[in-house]
Amino acid sequence: MGTEYRLKGSLAFALAGAAFAAPALAGGVPAGVLIENTATATYTANASTQTVDSNTVTFRVDEVLDVATASQESGPVPATTTAVLRFKVTNTGNGPETFTLTANPAVTGNAFNATVTGLAIDVNANGAYDAGVDTALTNGAATPALAADGPLDVLVLVSIPASAPANATSRVELTAVATTGTGAPGTLFAGAGVSGGDAVVGASTASATAQATLTVDKAVVSLVKSATVADPFGGTRPVPSAIITYSIVANVAGTGTVAGLAIADAIPAGTSYQPGTLTLEGAALSDAADADAGQGGSTGVAVQLGDVAAGGTRTVTFKVRIN
Repeated sequence: MGTEYRLKGSLAFALAGAAFAAPALAGGVPAGVLIENTATATYTANASTQTVDSNTVTFRVDEVLDVATASQESGPVPATTTAVLRFKVTNTGNGPETFTLTANPAVTGNAFNATVTGLAIDVNANGAYDAGVDTALTNGAATPALAADGPLDVLVLVSIPASAPANATSRVELTAVATTGTGAPGTLFAGAGVSGGDAVVGASTASATAQATLTVDKAVVSLVKSATVADPFGGTRPVPSAIITYSIVANVAGTGTVAGLAIADAIPAGTSYQPGTLTLEGAALSDAADADAGQGGSTGVAVQLGDVAAGGTRTVTFKVRIN
């Protein structure tokens, strides 16, 4: 009689009903899962079908230590005195892991070095540091445990030295390191994985670094005031009843934008403000405190110029009469 053999295997996952069609984790099968396999042989002997099972071979999947770090900035971040740099750290391993975060502002080739004032987890993922909402971290602190494929939005808070020149650039690095350990791919940390299994360093060496770039955004305002005189006799002498026209020019140089630029000027003693003479860029402004940008009266004038970009100028004029 012929003898027939048939082998079959089984793969047991911790989660019942897991399907091979489901999206795979970045690190593959989750750490700690048991892979079990038992072979079966069937045969016919003595006119009856017989079945025999092999012993079961079991492996616990080791934890792979892998991480990725990426800047979330599309280009250089303009900064005048402070800045917030956005990064994303992702656990690309197959088990939960914490990562030590270190920001380094002293990158070779920098025109200047910023100062790292802190790190934060961007809890509401809005790209800005919100005190009392975002979780503040010290530089060199560890993250909470990130699940496999778990991303974390990280903010690096920096200040810009006053000596940094306009348009100068500087890079800041953020490095994430698995707290279990790092090393060449394949480095083993016995018993340090999930459920007492081993942890093995993956292709990233369990460490990843990304850079973001700052550019100094410095706008400097200068103010130049001049005056012309028209006397009652058709001349330009500053005599009683002469009219003085003051011109104030605000120049914004450097890079970036100044916010909330405003000009104020007191009416000099011995003169009287001439109502209805206040202008901004040649356009008349009312003297009253109303919807337009100016206000004028016996004590002085005030004009709100708003936000002005570098390279821009704004000119304010008004008249007084010598008493």
